Amino acid sequence: MGQYPPAVRVIAHLSDPHLLADGRELYGTVPVEHRLRSALERLEASSVSPHAVVFTGDLADLGEADAYRRLRAAVEPVVARMGAQLVWVMGNHDERAAYSSLLFDEDPNVRPQDRVHDIDGLRVISLDTTVPGYHHGEIAPEQLDWLADVLSAPAPLGSVLALHHPPVPTPLEVMAVLELQRQADLAAVVRGSDVRAILGGHLHYSTHSTFAGIPVHVASATCYTLDLGADARRLLSGVDGGQSFDVVHVYDDVVVSSTVPLAAFPEVTGYSIDYRPLIEQMTPADRLERLSSKTSPPSLGESAGPER
Repeated sequence: MGQYPPAVRVIAHLSDPHLLADGRELYGTVPVEHRLRSALERLEASSVSPHAVVFTGDLADLGEADAYRRLRAAVEPVVARMGAQLVWVMGNHDERAAYSSLLFDEDPNVRPQDRVHDIDGLRVISLDTTVPGYHHGEIAPEQLDWLADVLSAPAPLGSVLALHHPPVPTPLEVMAVLELQRQADLAAVVRGSDVRAILGGHLHYSTHSTFAGIPVHVASATCYTLDLGADARRLLSGVDGGQSFDVVHVYDDVVVSSTVPLAAFPEVTGYSIDYRPLIEQMTPADRLERLSSKTSPPSLGESAGPER
């Protein structure tokens, strides 16, 4: 209804579910499996129709086999019903052997878990930035060579790079210790390539930046979040609130990332979907007069005002 045609591809971007075996609660208080299901239910009930669902790491908190089984049981049916492709990304809390065998039905292996997914012309590259036994991120030289080779031929709709450790600064100094190392090496590979956006996790709060001229979108966690507005006497504060996921719309020339909270709040105003056909029948000029003009009630014919 505006200047842009519909997005050519849509990605639902979730991160850091941190599932535990047997449905245990994280830190004994956070029902992480319930939080994940809430995110999936909210996504499926929304008007979003994703072509892909991307999870940027820390899928299991301790790399337990049952956690990965529970993850697949929760996620795969929802993604299948939406007709989307599922993209997993390794996180520092994940374990490569369990990740490779239990999510991809491969023989267990400890190689970097780098994969390429074709989303009907949009290339999504899952890059493993994990360091076995550590929580910070690194990308091995051979991985960078592999990535350069993948990017040597442009994809029809460009590429999206999905990794766990985002190549952006963080105001949380403790988290900065755990950031992606030697980011300049990655920048040298992706700068000037067809990578249109970089999706990350790890930080447990939503943030956006640029890297090598490429937009970076970091999704918050579905498990718990880090509070940037916490009392200054706290070096780090993880809270059971503010969880969200992102929806990434890929257009011909731009990429837009929007944050969706897990919690549904009371509606105070809005329109029913029944109004859409009426709006579609209007001319662009009529839409401006009926919906934009301050002197015209935006009620689409109802004198009482917008449906509430």
